[in-house]
Amino acid sequence: MRVAYLLTQDRGGPVDVTVRLAAALQASGEAEVKVFGPVPARDAHLVEHEEISVPSKGDLRASRQARAALRAWRPDVVHAQDRRSGLVCAGLGDIPVVHTYHGVPDDVGEPWFRGAARAPRPSTYAMAVLAADALVARRVDRTVVPAPAMGKFLRERLRVPAHRIAHVDNCVPIGAAEPPTAPVRRLLFAGLLVERKGLPTLLEALPGALPPGATLTVAGDGPLRARCEQLAEGLPVEFLGFRADVPELLRKHDALVLPSTMEQQPLVVAEAMAAGKPVVATDTGGVPDMLDVSGTALRLARPGDVTSLTKQLRALFADPDPAHTGRLLAARANERFSPDVCARRHLELYRGLS
Repeated sequence: MRVAYLLTQDRGGPVDVTVRLAAALQASGEAEVKVFGPVPARDAHLVEHEEISVPSKGDLRASRQARAALRAWRPDVVHAQDRRSGLVCAGLGDIPVVHTYHGVPDDVGEPWFRGAARAPRPSTYAMAVLAADALVARRVDRTVVPAPAMGKFLRERLRVPAHRIAHVDNCVPIGAAEPPTAPVRRLLFAGLLVERKGLPTLLEALPGALPPGATLTVAGDGPLRARCEQLAEGLPVEFLGFRADVPELLRKHDALVLPSTMEQQPLVVAEAMAAGKPVVATDTGGVPDMLDVSGTALRLARPGDVTSLTKQLRALFADPDPAHTGRLLAARANERFSPDVCARRHLELYRGLS
């Protein structure tokens, strides 16, 4: 089987997942794989690659050229791995197409996402994007959702037929787990410094939660950095800026905190689980499904709620045996998020279409 992956970006979660998936599928010996798009910023050497560019959604000439390059390789299946590539591949028509739906526009709130009555509606622009997403999902053969919550959203909010949706988890590198050997004191946040990731809420919660000797490391950059640095004045917080070595940073810390207001299936949570690190996160998107592991403490705060997040952080720091949770999370990550598992499930999906 020949499988073509199309990307329109060179970095970010969808790119990292695509490279890992493509490399695992190629290594299985059951498929010939090529990635089309900009050269991936990380691990490009792991996959065969053909460089093409679709710089914007409205660049029709570039879209036609991308479709021509895909057809010329004669794949059995094309898998579009980001929103723009989904628009490009919806016009292929003569080749089975899979599209992974990685997330909703940033101003889609959790209450509206979950279908709450009288929840604030997203902006007009976001609604237009969602309308296009719904159209693409009806044009491609299957839309893959990493989180079951996103599948529910597509069915109930965007009215995508259930038979066109498939749930397949994201994948992350799986190495040796290193659970904390003592109570948690070194906390890591990794993500863009944007409103949706909730770092200001975390910084407001810290003074009421940090025990003596505890620290927070912030790996990431973005438009909120100056504001967050101001909120962190006087606190034991270190800002590292953008880092490409998040798995290595996780190994050096005791636990992860991700206080987002909206997520689907965040890779950093899967990476923390794989590393054997406890996680404090928010009750949003697919995060509860990821962390709900029998025998562990499910530490979820309400999105945007400082008091709730403070309570969960206190419980994390007070846990005398965080390694117990870390070991169980690592075992679950190995079952759900390993590249081999991800490749096998995708191959089953592709074979059902070709």
